[in-house]
Amino acid sequence: MTDKGNLRLRAATYGRIRAFFAARGVLEVETPILSAAGNTDPNIQSFATRFSGHVDAGARERWMRTSPEFPMKRLLAAGVGDCYELGRVFRDGEAGGRHNPEFTMLEWYRVGWDEAKLAREVIDLLETLLLEAGRTFDIVETTYRGLFHDTLGVDPLTDPLERLQAPLSDAGIDPRGLERDDWLDLLMTHRIQPGFPVDRITVVSDYPASQCALARIRPDDPPVAKRFEAYVGPYEVANGYHELNDATEQRERFERDNAKRRARGVAEMPIDENLLAVLDAMPDCAGVAIGVERLLMVLARTDAIADVLAFPFSEA
Repeated sequence: MTDKGNLRLRAATYGRIRAFFAARGVLEVETPILSAAGNTDPNIQSFATRFSGHVDAGARERWMRTSPEFPMKRLLAAGVGDCYELGRVFRDGEAGGRHNPEFTMLEWYRVGWDEAKLAREVIDLLETLLLEAGRTFDIVETTYRGLFHDTLGVDPLTDPLERLQAPLSDAGIDPRGLERDDWLDLLMTHRIQPGFPVDRITVVSDYPASQCALARIRPDDPPVAKRFEAYVGPYEVANGYHELNDATEQRERFERDNAKRRARGVAEMPIDENLLAVLDAMPDCAGVAIGVERLLMVLARTDAIADVLAFPFSEA
């Protein structure tokens, strides 16, 4: 069992998160953990289970959510307005010193906001929680392109693949099957993130359009995704978007994801038709997800996720 002090830290952090959103008039909601649809992202694997009850109840095969994103967007389309959820999510295969297959995610949406405005609120929340723990942090805001240029001297949007691979030449990486975005991710995790100062909040915006996920694309030259990520020290803690609300384009993205899954020999995922049926009605909004355990690790000054869990996966 984890240290009792860290159990109290988690409870206090939950209370502060809820107070933060209550003061701003953001509604707490609770959405299903089991769904007939799954996450199509080729880099995220879902747990599956089967329902044994009456067939009229719905699809027997159910997927445990990897985030509450899809049902929360359905609530937004129904007019619920600004909302957040603080709850458990599940990702198969993600276990180790900094990952647990079951973890807590904080996700929220702001109607009428873009990703830049939401990034400021993320900073406000992080500063609130860190100050309560007696921690102070500098804040640096940069673009994805600027970060790669300043840190590695490469342009992630236009440089040829060989130039992007060069800083990883001594890392012993097997290049088979790796695409451009895979190399960019490796540069971030192996060469850039580890160098972030421990006493700094870093917000990175304007990701490559190929990494748009569920974000809108801004037609710059070259185009970029209206997406940001926030880091506390070397830990990625938040991933936010100016949310796409075009059902036709979103369906195309889901289908591209499944095509990548087929190419990798990974099972395709059922597309969330309930989301697509209402996505065009979702208001203009921005949304973000925060991995709560990553944040607790910063607050508890530990590199081991097991230290902030009552019981890690190996002991559950």
